[in-house]
Amino acid sequence: MGVACWQLYCLEHGIRPDGTLPSFETDGGATDSCFNTFFSEADRGKMVPRVVMVDLEPTVIDEIRNGEYRQLYHPEQLITGKEDAANNYARGHYSTGRDILEPVMERLRKLADQCTGLQGFFVFHSFGGGTGSGLTSLLMETLSDEFGKKSKLEFAIYPAPQVSSFYNITMILNNFVFLVTEDSILR
Repeated sequence: MGVACWQLYCLEHGIRPDGTLPSFETDGGATDSCFNTFFSEADRGKMVPRVVMVDLEPTVIDEIRNGEYRQLYHPEQLITGKEDAANNYARGHYSTGRDILEPVMERLRKLADQCTGLQGFFVFHSFGGGTGSGLTSLLMETLSDEFGKKSKLEFAIYPAPQVSSFYNITMILNNFVFLVTEDSILR
C-alpha cells in the first residue's frame, strides 16, 4: 500500500522511478516545488522520498528493493527484521517488533531532523498481521511519546475475517482508542 502511494506521488509530481525530474524542472523552468514536502533532494537533483518502509519479514521490502522504483528509495529507509511476527499482534508488539523499533526510530529521527517544518507522520499499515497490528501499535506509541504534538495520520487496511485473526484487530483498535483518548486529554 505504501509503495502504491509513493508511485502516485511520483506520477503527480513528474518524478521518474529513479528519482530524477524531467530536465525542464531541474533547469529551473518549474515553479511548483510542493513535492519538497514529501521528497528531499539528494545528489545531482535526485529526489528521495521522506519515508521509512518497515516489515518484520523481509519478502515485502525485498520486492521494493528489486522493483521498478528501487532506485527511488535510500537503502537505509528500507528496514526489515530477521523473522516475521507470525500473524500475531503480541509478537509484533512485545518481541520481534521491539527488536526492530530502535533502528526504525533512529531513521525517523534522522528524517525528522532534516525537515525544516515537520508537520506530522503518515502511517500506512494493515490492521491484520503482526507487523501491521503489533509493530504499528508499538510505533504509534513511540511516535506519540517522542513527537507528541505532531500529527499522526494512519491509513489502514481492515482485513477480512478469513485473512486475519480477530485478536490482532481487537488489540490494535484498543490501543488506537487509548492513544487518541490520551492525546486528547494531554492537549
